[in-house]
Amino acid sequence: MMAEGKENIFFTSWLILFPGLALFLLILGVNLFGDGLRDALAPTRDT
Repeated sequence: MMAEGKENIFFTSWLILFPGLALFLLILGVNLFGDGLRDALAPTRDT
């Protein structure tokens, strides 16, 4: 989707904006999910 929008980025910026935003949100969500999973499953050490 982003490759198709690359040709028209200056004329129709939404062709690359929305897929890029969706990809960003997906990666952010997976990262936050992984952090939460690590916090829930990893033992913590109190010093």
